[in-house]
Amino acid sequence: MFRLSNNLVGILNFITFLLSVPILGAGIWLSHRASTDCEKFLEKPLIALGVFLMVVSLAGLIGACCRVSWLLWVYLLVMFLLIVLLFCFTIFAFVVTNKGAGEVVSGRGYKEYRLGDYSNWLQKRVNNTKNWNRIKSCLYDSKVCQSLTEKVDETVEQFYKEQLSSIQSGCCKPSDVCGFTYVSPTNWTSTNGATYTNSDCSLWSNDPSVLCYNCQACKAGVLDNLKRDWKKVAVINIIFLVFLIIVYSIGCCAFRNNREDNAQPRWKPYP
Repeated sequence: MFRLSNNLVGILNFITFLLSVPILGAGIWLSHRASTDCEKFLEKPLIALGVFLMVVSLAGLIGACCRVSWLLWVYLLVMFLLIVLLFCFTIFAFVVTNKGAGEVVSGRGYKEYRLGDYSNWLQKRVNNTKNWNRIKSCLYDSKVCQSLTEKVDETVEQFYKEQLSSIQSGCCKPSDVCGFTYVSPTNWTSTNGATYTNSDCSLWSNDPSVLCYNCQACKAGVLDNLKRDWKKVAVINIIFLVFLIIVYSIGCCAFRNNREDNAQPRWKPYP
C-alpha cells in the first residue's frame, strides 16, 4: 500500500501534467498563428515551459507511484535547482526594481518619467537597439496611445487632469519641459527655431506611428511599468517558493519510502 507522501507527490504531479498540456498547446498555436512580434516572442517560452512541466511532472508521477527511485531522485534534483533559481530571481527582481519613480508635476494628473532614475541594468536592456525595437513593436501593436488619439475634442485643461499610465505619459505625448503648444492629446506644435536641452523634444512626432516611441521618457515609462509588474511577480514568487519547498519536502519523504520499499524483499523463502 502506497504511503501518504507518495500519493501526494503523485496527485500534485498529475495536476501539473494536466496544466502543462494547455501551456504547450498555446505555444504550438502561437507558433502557427502568431502575426506580431509580441506573440512570436511568447511562443518559444511557452513551448519550453510546457515541455519542462510535462517532463518533470511525469518523472515525479512515475517515480512516486511506480517506486522508481532514480526518476524520483532526478525529480528532486530539478526541484532543488528550481527553488534555488527562483530564490535568486526573486532577490534580483527586488534589487533591480528598487530605484526609480515618476516625478509629480504641478497641475498635472500624470507623472513625468526619466530614464536615469532607474537601475543601470534595466537602462542597458532598453537602450539596446534590438530590444527596444521589439518593445516599440509591442507598444504599437497593443495600441497604448489609441485612447488618446480618439480624444480630439479634449481641451488642454481636461488633458492635464488625465490619469495617464506611465507608458502613456512617456510615449504618447511630449515631455512638459519641451513647452509645446497643445492641439490634441497626440498633436502638439513646437516653437520654430527653439533649442531644447531635452533630446526627447526633437524626437517627438505627431505621426501616430512615431509619437514619442523613440524618446528616453518612453523607455522610462516602460521601465516604471516593468518595475511594478516585477514587484508583483516577486511577491507571487515568494508564495510559490513556499509551495515548492513543501512539495520538495514531501518528495524527499516519498524518496525515502521508495528506498525502504525497494530494500525489502518481495518474497520470503520457505524455511
